[in-house]
Amino acid sequence: MTAVETAPAPAARPDQESPVPTAIVPTPQQSAWQRDRLGVFFHFGMNTFHGVEWSDGTLPASSFDPSDLDADQWVATAKELGARYVVLTAKHHDGFCLWPTATTDYSVRSSPWRDGRGDVVREVSDACARHGVKFGFYLSPWDRNAPAYADEAAYDDFYAQQLRELCTGYGRVDEIWFDGAGSEGHRYDWARISSVIHELQPQAMVFNMGAPTIRWVGNEDGLAADPVEYVVRKTEFSNYTVETVELTDALYLPPECDVSLRRGWFWHPEDAPKTLDHLLAIYYRSVGLGANLLLNLPPDSTGRLPQEDVRRLRELRTELDRRFAAPLPAGVREVAPGVWELDFGSAVTFDHLWLTEELAGGQRVTAHELCDATGTPFASGFTVGSQRVQIFEPVTTRTVTVRVTGEGAVLTGATAFLAGVTSVPEIAYLATTDAPL
Repeated sequence: MTAVETAPAPAARPDQESPVPTAIVPTPQQSAWQRDRLGVFFHFGMNTFHGVEWSDGTLPASSFDPSDLDADQWVATAKELGARYVVLTAKHHDGFCLWPTATTDYSVRSSPWRDGRGDVVREVSDACARHGVKFGFYLSPWDRNAPAYADEAAYDDFYAQQLRELCTGYGRVDEIWFDGAGSEGHRYDWARISSVIHELQPQAMVFNMGAPTIRWVGNEDGLAADPVEYVVRKTEFSNYTVETVELTDALYLPPECDVSLRRGWFWHPEDAPKTLDHLLAIYYRSVGLGANLLLNLPPDSTGRLPQEDVRRLRELRTELDRRFAAPLPAGVREVAPGVWELDFGSAVTFDHLWLTEELAGGQRVTAHELCDATGTPFASGFTVGSQRVQIFEPVTTRTVTVRVTGEGAVLTGATAFLAGVTSVPEIAYLATTDAPL
């Protein structure tokens, strides 16, 4: 979300594809996931100990040996930030497994950590249960260690067994993350793989591949772009290719914006967390545009989140709480077709407005414009969705008129805030699109 426009409500973009059917609606699980809004990623594994982002599957398992792994610290930090769910890299592209799998020796079972009896997935899932945070895992389809990867049918057996282990041994799973990186040209038996999830963890959100229920936003910067469309006909494949996956039918697939707190997804000693302003910009341009945000917190080689990272996250939580500490709720009613009145009961001054849309019948709002009591426009945009945060110069008014475009669109909530901030900070840098081979 950039500087607020004061022009009339935007028309449909000339480059937009023909509208998708509006009757495509979210499942209860998708609606619950969208209400969660914020999750945390934990990238941890062999790469953590070798200063790389992608290792090739040949690094020795003996090098995985965190001296002070504390999953409670990870999950407690996520919860303090406000995250409702976490996703752990149970297996990254190098094939090293953070649980004692029966499918390969390349796992924690072959490491000196906990004398070969450790299980990172268990420790994180148990910590989630203790702290009341939902648990999910990332299982890389691409595997640079498994000999079976060269044989597609044999690898399907191997991968389905890994997925079955993770879906049966760790309680309820709320998100399963499939990363397309490295899988270009490889054919997976997604029907078979997806059947494991449907059998064992049918409530889990499935990220981007197979039988997805949520999709990748299309970059690793944590940034959505207006309009944020929940019904799509294709998904982006990875950050390192322009390849897309065409869907047989249009599907309701709300986006998840993934980004790391640091430049790297894995911890590197020379790296540092993003600035507070950078993180706030990400929040406004993900959650503030109606997407979910998955913020990666990479534990270090001791197995703990660095204190400088924890401090930055507390700064972020403190600032978000400050900005949204004093809600000014408005009554919402439709006064004419496509025209909604927000009534605060008396004149109030605010510089943020949080809108929500009814999604049970599908996403309907395709554009909206905000006007004060004199009819003067002061903000506009495209979609609203699960939440839309508009930011602008202070406005003092009792009522706001919201003009919406979209057949059957219904606004369900509006809350104003006086945050003392009238613009979204700049993004300090973007993630590389060069594969870290």
